[in-house]
Amino acid sequence: MRLVQIQNGTERRVAIVDEPKLLVLREVESVFALAGRALSTGQRLSEVAGELATTETLSYDEIYEGRSGWKLLPPIDCPGEPHRVHISGTGLTHVGSARERQAMHVGGASEDDSQMTDSMRMFEWGRQKGRPPDGEIGIAPEWFYKGDGSILKAPFGDLSIPGYAEDGGEEAEVAGIYLIAPDGTPWRIGMAAGNEFSDHVFERRNYLNLAGSKLRNCSIGPELVIDAKFDDVAGDVRIFREGDLIWEKKIRTGELNMCHSLANLEHHHFKFAAHRQAGMVYIHFMGAGALSFGEGIRLRSGDVTEVQFEGFGRALRNTVATGEPQTRAQRVQVMQ
Repeated sequence: MRLVQIQNGTERRVAIVDEPKLLVLREVESVFALAGRALSTGQRLSEVAGELATTETLSYDEIYEGRSGWKLLPPIDCPGEPHRVHISGTGLTHVGSARERQAMHVGGASEDDSQMTDSMRMFEWGRQKGRPPDGEIGIAPEWFYKGDGSILKAPFGDLSIPGYAEDGGEEAEVAGIYLIAPDGTPWRIGMAAGNEFSDHVFERRNYLNLAGSKLRNCSIGPELVIDAKFDDVAGDVRIFREGDLIWEKKIRTGELNMCHSLANLEHHHFKFAAHRQAGMVYIHFMGAGALSFGEGIRLRSGDVTEVQFEGFGRALRNTVATGEPQTRAQRVQVMQ
């Protein structure tokens, strides 16, 4: 089952994707509320959604193509409370990302261990100890914070390169979507295609800039896939400029293409008590296998990014926008 969130003015709805239609649900206006209802009743999320489905349908084509008053929202949020959404990610989970990071920091990939960066070493540790037997704990992956729900952009929304940034580049990934139950148990409610988006030029200056390079907006969707298969997931990422395709890459994600198991990634995220606060939503990006930046593409205002994974519904599209250059320092007022 795949779900979308849509909005028309102040009215919000949740709908089941039934191509080429959307089946509108009653009684809930968000996936957050729908998932909370499933937790409170002890039912499966898909079961609750099925029970709430109405006979009202909408044209998915019209909404997706912008010919309707209804607009797509991110497939998960906390309406009116963006601070309850926590967005993070894991890097160095795919061979491609490790090679590109290595090349970024030594000027070219190298098999010589004396030229191996800390990033490549961490990838190798993951390959050796990132897939422990069931119930056991493997080595910790790289982890980074992106922001709260205020940075989450809807499908077709702008991904902004802020005035203080040096660049902005797509990162086509799958994101896990989680809700913390009242007893502190993390529940994975689904997965979605995502564009993690970060500043690779700033990161290339020094790998210690990684944390700051990730503090950018991002996008997921348009669809939330309940009980998504995440073993071997094929995908495509494309960049369009003035309507022309300027870059395209076939990509693969999923556990068979990663050095860490999903269970290990989830353990090392939710082992922290701060990540198990009741009522919080977590969006966690699982890593990218290819970047246009690694092949010399620099995104600019007006470019359109497209990310699509098999089994994850329609493509996630976003437009790149650039902010005004920041020329004056941010001032802090002092209380007296």
